[in-house]
Amino acid sequence: MIYLAVLLVVLALLAAASGVAAVTRGWVLPVNRRPVHRPRVYGWGLLVAAFALCWQTFFLLVLNDPDILGPDIRGWGSLPGGALLLTGLFLLTLSRRAGGDRRGNGTP
Repeated sequence: MIYLAVLLVVLALLAAASGVAAVTRGWVLPVNRRPVHRPRVYGWGLLVAAFALCWQTFFLLVLNDPDILGPDIRGWGSLPGGALLLTGLFLLTLSRRAGGDRRGNGTP
């Protein structure tokens, strides 16, 4: 269990570092430069999603003993984490370019 928690936190830290770079400098990873239209919104989406991933990791994997804080704390922690994750994904979607005029092969 602890290995999964460490892996998820490392992934969240990488996403957060990319989000900070996008918010402060407007820098986006080379893979995402073409589809991202608003790098600052993209960075905020990454930061919110990274925070949500850490939030869910803490409540679902770290607090796995119901005798410490009670059996209901995991449910109360995972619901806001899911809402934060959906908010981050929504911001990531808003940062993308509109692709209404694209052809089937992906070229404009």
